[in-house]
Amino acid sequence: MKISKIQKSLKNIISGEVFWDKEILNYYSVDASSYQVIPKIVIIPKNEKDVINVVKIAKKYKISVTARGAGTGLVGNSLNNGIILDLKKFDSIKIKNNHVILGSGTIKGKLDQTLKKSGKFFPPNPSIGPYCSVGGMIGNNSSGSRSLKYGSVIDNIEEITFVDGNGKKIILPKNKKVGAKIFKLAKKLECEKFPKVTKNSSGYRLDSIKSIKNTHKVIVGSEGTLGIVLSAKLRIKSIPKKRVLFVIEYKSENDAAQDCTRILTTLPVAVEFLDKTIMKNINYKFNRKTNCLLFVEYDSEIKNIQKRLKKVITGNIAKTIKNDSEVQRWWKFRDSSLHYSLKSIENKTPHVIEDATVPVKHLPELFSVINKINQKFHTKSITYGHAGNGNIHVRLISDGKKIEIIKKIVDEYFDKIIKLGGTITGEHGDGLARSEYIRKQYGPVNYRIFKELKSQFDPENILNPGKIISHKSSIIKNLENLKHLNRQS
Repeated sequence: MKISKIQKSLKNIISGEVFWDKEILNYYSVDASSYQVIPKIVIIPKNEKDVINVVKIAKKYKISVTARGAGTGLVGNSLNNGIILDLKKFDSIKIKNNHVILGSGTIKGKLDQTLKKSGKFFPPNPSIGPYCSVGGMIGNNSSGSRSLKYGSVIDNIEEITFVDGNGKKIILPKNKKVGAKIFKLAKKLECEKFPKVTKNSSGYRLDSIKSIKNTHKVIVGSEGTLGIVLSAKLRIKSIPKKRVLFVIEYKSENDAAQDCTRILTTLPVAVEFLDKTIMKNINYKFNRKTNCLLFVEYDSEIKNIQKRLKKVITGNIAKTIKNDSEVQRWWKFRDSSLHYSLKSIENKTPHVIEDATVPVKHLPELFSVINKINQKFHTKSITYGHAGNGNIHVRLISDGKKIEIIKKIVDEYFDKIIKLGGTITGEHGDGLARSEYIRKQYGPVNYRIFKELKSQFDPENILNPGKIISHKSSIIKNLENLKHLNRQS
C-alpha cells in the first residue's frame, strides 16, 4: 500500500493536524535518547475520535502507531517508522479532593503548578519533571527521588482510559470483561522470575495485578504497546508541612552504598547518590577527601531525626537544611545530574545501561560491577541516582570506542544485574535499548504470557512495535550517532 493513500485517508478523516513534510518528520525522529527513527506521518489529534480513527486506519493498512508525549525518554520509547501520534492537545486537568483526572498530554510542570495552588502534589517526580508528559510517565512507570515513601506511577494511579489496537476505547478497571482476561494471565505468571526491587519498569507489570480491581496497572510501563492512553485518574497528596534534607559526605561509593540499608530503617522520603563529577558542580566547600554524597530527606516525624540518622551512618553530615527554598535549591543540583554528566564528557556511550536497579542490600556489588566493566572495557563512568531504591544511573565515557563494544558491555552488565535479582530498568523503560533483554530477565514462560497479553490488546502488532516484545536486536541499529562513533574508532 502506497503511503500517499494512507496520508490521504488520514487527511480526510482527522480533525486534528496531519503532517508528512520532511522537516516535521525529522523533528519527530529523535527524542532525548541517542536514537533516530524517521516516521512516515505525524498526527496531532484534536480529540479521542481522532485517536480511534488513526488506530483503525493503521490497523487497516498495517502501519505502526506510536504515542508521543514530550519526547524526554532516554531509550527511544516513542520513536517508530510509521505514524507518530503527538498527544499534546490532551492536556485537561480536573482536581478532586484526593485525586486528579487529566489528559495524557498534560505536562508534569503544569500539573505541579496547578496542584500547588490547592496544597497538593502528585508524588512521582522525575528530574525532568517540569518538561515530561503524564502520558509518558504512565508509559514508562516513572518514579523519581520520592518513590521510597510514595512509590512510582503504578502505585499512584486509579484508572486509565485508552484506545487498544482494534480502535476500541477501554476504561480500566471499570471494564470487567477485559479485566478478567488480564487477571487470568496474571495468575499464570512465574512470579519468582520477577525482580524483588522497589521500582521496575521492564516488561509488562502483570505481577502488580492482584485482582480485577487493579487491572489498569498493566497499562503502566507498557510504553504504548497495549493502548494509546487518553486520560488517567491519579492519586494526589497534601504537600508536607516540613522537610529536612541532610547532605552526607563519603570517602568512597562503597561506604555510601553500605550505609543505605541502615538509612532505610529511619524511613526517609529520599536517599539519593551523587558521585564526584556531579558533586563538583555544587557551590559548596566539601572535605577534600569526599568522593561522593548522599542526599537524605524526611518530610514526616522529623523530631530527633538527625540523632537517629547519625546512629546508623558512617559518613559525615556536611549540611542540614530545613528552610524550604534552600531545600529546593539543593535538590536542583541533584535534578541537574543528567545535564552535569553530559556536559562533562565528549564521547559517551549511548543510554543503555543507565537505569538498572538491584535490591538495596546488593548496592555495593552493583558499584563493583560498574568498576569491573570500566576496567575490562577501558571505559570510565559517572554515576548518580536513587540509592535508596538500588537504582543507579550510569553514564559511560567511551573515549571513541568501536560501536560493537556497546553490545558487549550491555550483555555483561545485564547478566550481572539479573543474577543480583535486579531489573534492567527501574524507571526509564525498555524502548529500543533494552527490549531484547526482557526474555532473559523474565524467562520463556513469562515472556510467552507477555506475548499473549500483547496479542489480546494489539492483534495486528501496530502499537509501538519492537518495544517490550522484540524479535530482533535494536540496541545499536538506530543509533543517531552511529556514524559519529564509528568515525572516532
